Amino acid sequence: MVLANLGLADLIWTLFVAFVMVSYLIALFSVLTDLFRDRTLSGIAKAVWLFALLFLPLVTMLAYLIVRGGGMAERSLRQAQETQAEVDSYIRTVAGGAAGEIAQAKALLDQGAITQDEYEALKQRALAGSPTTS
Repeated sequence: MVLANLGLADLIWTLFVAFVMVSYLIALFSVLTDLFRDRTLSGIAKAVWLFALLFLPLVTMLAYLIVRGGGMAERSLRQAQETQAEVDSYIRTVAGGAAGEIAQAKALLDQGAITQDEYEALKQRALAGSPTTS
């Protein structure tokens, strides 16, 4: 086995090189993710950054982090907030059920957007479609 013949210094060096490579790949994928997430950059600018990343990866990555690194956190946070809003919206629509529909109908009635008869019809339809009603 190759690792059994390595000395302690060789093992530490190998671990260090592996750590540096993994760190480099994480940084590279972070830059690529941010590059394609950014809606303000044109397609040509993205292509130039990508071309530079392919041919001068370390220099380009450092330049990207210096030039555009401040906005990376903002874009990541905005993406996380948009994703959370979509998840919350989906959960509200799924979990709302009949009670949510009735609450929406009541709000429309209170605003004067629908009449009492329309409210009752919406309420009956919501209760009829509810799987918990017997």
